[in-house]
Amino acid sequence: MEQKTAHDFDQELLILFDAYVHGGIDRRSFLDQAAKYAVGGVTAAMLLEQLSPKFVEAQVVQHSDERIVQEHIEYPSPKGYGTMRGYLARPSAGGRAPGVLVIHENRGLNPHIEDIARRLAVDGFVAFAPDALFPLGGYPGDEDKAREVFPKLDQAKTREDFIAAAHFLKARPECTGKIGAVGFCYGGGMVNFLATQLGTDLSAGVAFYGSSPNTADVPKIKAPIMIQSAENDPRINASWPEYETALKAAGVTYERHLYPGTQHGFNNNTTPRFDAAAAKLAWDRTVAFFRQNVK
Repeated sequence: MEQKTAHDFDQELLILFDAYVHGGIDRRSFLDQAAKYAVGGVTAAMLLEQLSPKFVEAQVVQHSDERIVQEHIEYPSPKGYGTMRGYLARPSAGGRAPGVLVIHENRGLNPHIEDIARRLAVDGFVAFAPDALFPLGGYPGDEDKAREVFPKLDQAKTREDFIAAAHFLKARPECTGKIGAVGFCYGGGMVNFLATQLGTDLSAGVAFYGSSPNTADVPKIKAPIMIQSAENDPRINASWPEYETALKAAGVTYERHLYPGTQHGFNNNTTPRFDAAAAKLAWDRTVAFFRQNVK
């Protein structure tokens, strides 16, 4: 069956799905409200299935790829949840390479984010993707269950866990000591937050459709920032003007790219919101940005 794209769905249904993905409504509410878009023998449940991730089919770099070495590894987070776990992928050629912290969406470390880490390893980086859900049992293997569990995290501790992850990656023997960070949705917001906290320990940050940090903290950003924005993403885009004003006032080096016709989540190739052309351009820009600022 041919993979559907965002253009196959009503924009209002995509907005409804975005609300469901981000905890604004539950599964039952989504199905109830999606029913009016279910026509021609398609049910609301079938629409949800069509919109949901297809991890296996969408993998870009396989686990078996000989260009990389990978492992799950624990790291200390004394100010956070104590002990955390993440996925480390690095070039198999050996030697030291710059690091990139990879921060997941609001479902924990799912197979798509591990694939992102492998892509970065193929591109010559030591990629480390922590799982914020590790203290609650780790990514449960089911997106609905992950969404249910995620709000139970103590976000103050989780923020410390990501700060600890950045320092852990920076100190790894395979890493040159220079690191960047990339995140998507929740993770994009976390990249913006980390930029305000890590100072010169962060060499570059790329935030895909993530929430803005506290405006008062923006002057603490020392790393160049790249913002990747979807055009059809009013929830996230609403805060951009204030963030940009603060970045300019603080003299922070930044660039923002807005991708026409795209939905929130356009880089995620496991769902119909994926936009192949925009995702390729955004990813090429991301890797070039890291090569310029982290290498």
